[in-house]
Amino acid sequence: MRILVLGDSFMTSNASKGFAVPHVLKEQLGANVKSKATTGARYVYRLPITGSLGLNISKQFVPGRWDWVVMNGGGNDLWLGCGCTRCQKRLNRLIAPDGMSGKIPTLVSRARQTGARVLYVGYLRSPGANSPIEHCKDEGDALEARIEVMATRDAGVAFVSLADMVPTGDRSYHALDMIHPSAKGSIAAGKRIADAIERFSN
Repeated sequence: MRILVLGDSFMTSNASKGFAVPHVLKEQLGANVKSKATTGARYVYRLPITGSLGLNISKQFVPGRWDWVVMNGGGNDLWLGCGCTRCQKRLNRLIAPDGMSGKIPTLVSRARQTGARVLYVGYLRSPGANSPIEHCKDEGDALEARIEVMATRDAGVAFVSLADMVPTGDRSYHALDMIHPSAKGSIAAGKRIADAIERFSN
């Protein structure tokens, strides 16, 4: 199985320890996994050189004979990109309410045109313990609801939610910054993604 991973720091966290999501997918599935995910990456990113180096998620895609393209993204666009003043406008640029247009559906369609299946991954939620992303919960929920709608339109696209993974008050799934996943969080997410790939592959 050949898997391409795209996205932001959710996919790259704990890579130095060998516990990042791509590492877990390789171990769980015995797959050939190539990751182009980049810390800090966004969909709305205008600088051409660093965008080509991975900070623009849409430019991370590498055409090839992929069985699956596993991707995430949108969190940096909403949390850092809109400045908490234009969330709805930024959300609409990422993906329309009907899931048919926007930067995310465009990238998913591009991957699908190569024959690959696409698995879009949601984010861990704040455990409600003084996390700086707590105030973005509603926007995150809205983003993932639209992605789920998009996934229902194509049997070759699946959405994996992680919204129920973190128990209230449990800080162990997050790193000290309470934004990125801890090793435990990356491993748990990777296993859920691997289980979904096996389920949808059968």
